[in-house]
Amino acid sequence: MQLERKFPAAQGAIRCVRYNIDGNYCLTSGSDRTIKLWKPDSNLTIKTYTGHSQEVLDVHSSYDNSRICSGGGDKRVLYIDVMSGKIVKKYQAHAGRVQAVRFNEEGTLIFSASIDVLDDAKDSVTSISLSGHEILTTSLDQRVRTYDIRFGKLTEDFIGHNLTYINISHDQQCFLVGTLSSQLMLFDKINGKLLQTFVDYTNNTYMIENALSNDDQFIYSGSEDGRLICWNLLTAKQVCAVEHEANNRKSVNTLSHHPKEDKLLTAQEGNIYIWSKTDKVEEKEEIKKPIVTEKKFVAPKFVSAGFE
Repeated sequence: MQLERKFPAAQGAIRCVRYNIDGNYCLTSGSDRTIKLWKPDSNLTIKTYTGHSQEVLDVHSSYDNSRICSGGGDKRVLYIDVMSGKIVKKYQAHAGRVQAVRFNEEGTLIFSASIDVLDDAKDSVTSISLSGHEILTTSLDQRVRTYDIRFGKLTEDFIGHNLTYINISHDQQCFLVGTLSSQLMLFDKINGKLLQTFVDYTNNTYMIENALSNDDQFIYSGSEDGRLICWNLLTAKQVCAVEHEANNRKSVNTLSHHPKEDKLLTAQEGNIYIWSKTDKVEEKEEIKKPIVTEKKFVAPKFVSAGFE
């Protein structure tokens, strides 16, 4: 990976970086309770959004780029108009900090995850990923839950590790989870088989985000020792591991892959970094023999709400 650009966000500690749907803009949220909209290739701040009373932990833009949703330590979810900066609606349905927020594809629903527990999840829900009519979540109770809205079915995959983050592959066939045991694990989304494990990075304490390349050939993750790591998906071999700053071992918790190009956004402390991929693709090898995880089917309880 090659560093293209670095610039300060002036938001305290950066909690989240996100490209928008076409990659022309990005959103960042910080410990100073603000959200910023950027033109990342020019370091230009387009707009700053306020409204949270504590740090903003996650932010997501709608697919038409007209609205933003955010969640934070104040237990609130905000629904914000991008152009005017006005808060369209505030939601306060959680009893603890909101750790993840996502729009559905139509922009008519917001999904949020919190440290408070549900009838299904017995510990903090740490992340959300959407795949068509399915909602996938991770929890510190060591389970991935797949909510099928179309059929009203809940599937639980017991992973055996405290789970912090989830991503779905672009071909919709696999999901990638981060764990607090310094392992990234790739599973078949249909049958729950473990396809690959990625190691040699550090993740024991914090939620470290991961990403897949647009062609699903590479896996990316931050690390608690200040590195950005890249693996070949099929071989699980590390392609590269780069430090953000020399002699700076502060954790790299958040990243976002460009939706069209081989670029990554990351953050360390108060700085934003833009990386481009320069490494050659490794030769593909056979995937290791899969291991079956425990898979349970449970009748779910759904609560959903549209915008007024």
